[in-house]
Amino acid sequence: MAKLTLRAESSHLFYSQPSSFISAPKRRRLLSFPPKPSLKFRVFCSIKEKESVKRVNGLPGDEVVHRAGSGSDSEGESGQKSGSVGFDLDWPPWKNIPQRYKLIGTTSLAFVICNMDKVNLSIAIIPMSHQFGWSSSVAGLVQSSFFWGYALSQLPGGWLAKIFGGRKVLEIGVLTWSLATALVPFVAGFTPGLVVSRILVGIGEGVSPSAATDLIARTIPLEERSRAVAFVFGGLSVGSVAGFLLAPPLIQNLGWESVFYIFSLLGIGWYVGFQFLEGQPSWVDLKTAQNTSPKELADSLKDVPWKEFFRSEAVWAMIYAHFCGSWGHYTCLAWLPTYFSEELNLNLTEAAWVSILPPLASIFVNTIASQIADNLISNGVQTTTVRKICQTIAFLSPAACMTLSSLDLGLPHWEVVGILTAGLALSSFAISGLYCTHQDISPEYASILLGITNTVGAVPGIVGVALTGYLLDSTHSWSMSLFIPSIFFYLTGTIVWLAFASSKPQTFAKRD
Repeated sequence: MAKLTLRAESSHLFYSQPSSFISAPKRRRLLSFPPKPSLKFRVFCSIKEKESVKRVNGLPGDEVVHRAGSGSDSEGESGQKSGSVGFDLDWPPWKNIPQRYKLIGTTSLAFVICNMDKVNLSIAIIPMSHQFGWSSSVAGLVQSSFFWGYALSQLPGGWLAKIFGGRKVLEIGVLTWSLATALVPFVAGFTPGLVVSRILVGIGEGVSPSAATDLIARTIPLEERSRAVAFVFGGLSVGSVAGFLLAPPLIQNLGWESVFYIFSLLGIGWYVGFQFLEGQPSWVDLKTAQNTSPKELADSLKDVPWKEFFRSEAVWAMIYAHFCGSWGHYTCLAWLPTYFSEELNLNLTEAAWVSILPPLASIFVNTIASQIADNLISNGVQTTTVRKICQTIAFLSPAACMTLSSLDLGLPHWEVVGILTAGLALSSFAISGLYCTHQDISPEYASILLGITNTVGAVPGIVGVALTGYLLDSTHSWSMSLFIPSIFFYLTGTIVWLAFASSKPQTFAKRD
């Protein structure tokens, strides 16, 4: 029996003619129909009745080439049996991309949506405050509620990623925060309900960094790790840009509620599409994980060397550095649109456009920083030295720029915007500094270590964002409420990082 398979690959047509469906004794010419550019077809002939395929013009039948438009005949002979034809198209284009790259790409896309759902409230809070009569303190409380859930989910997220794999934890997290985002317009008039919905958004987004860290630590080699971390976590900057770009026109044309509905649909769409991503990483045994009993899960939690973590100076350096970096990042993320609107007298759209500049510049800096870091490591520079250099740049640059912005130097407003943009963009060096150190010192426990440091790093989101609103009401000074606290933590974080940080691999073996 002859079986033919037609595969679209280029502008060539490979043909082997089974005699069963050609009634005329003459051999028929197979004309190639006009394909799209670079599209070709192969017909593979498998004949079970014969031990060998007849050769045509000195070539095997499946290698005879009929070129489109050439007018030549392709001839071949085979047994007198019936044949079947099937199509095997190389589609979609990413079909042959290695699995780990697909996972990294989709994880980065999840982080894009993650920050879109984080910054949407930073823009929507302005019309919401006017509609519901909120003071700066109440607005700060509403924005900080996200970080309550974010902090609560860090350690559980890291532990679950280690047990079930980062992929499963990530998809559940995306679905959770997307559904919670859709709830915001329904409960906005009831402050406790709004706070709870934002806590749920924080819980969903809180498990994502640990899930991504678990994926990277187990699939990406050291010499590529800075770029992988930069690509994944760089999605946060892209998400900030997309959120600040899309939110103002949506709010002005469809109302502030629309940003929550539309952004939530993006997350739900990602979740649905992620289900069609084939395969699991080889190191994730989902069947075993899903069949694990509660007792076994509890035992696995006990097996984590918690005490050894906190006996490590490097871990404490990561914890404090994460806290310091998060203070500046989260307070600016929440309050910069309001600062630009009130201090620079910009309208909603203008404030949002100006707020785009720091994350937009961060995308560029992030790419450069990761390339520099990986090249230094590949050329033999100690990993610890590279991480210290990158993190020091990430701390001192925004500290210097915030100092200039807080002083009354009589600078034009747009110069202040440029200075803040430069400082916050250079803080992206932390992606190749602090955020790689978890994987450096322990790929096995990287997700849990990030869970620990990110739990502490979420505290500035709770305390710092709300405290900024309180200080603003009390002092009416953006320098005192927003910049000076961040400068303090940037400087002290630099000292601690240079003194105690290390990327030397650690086993964290339990001591007797």
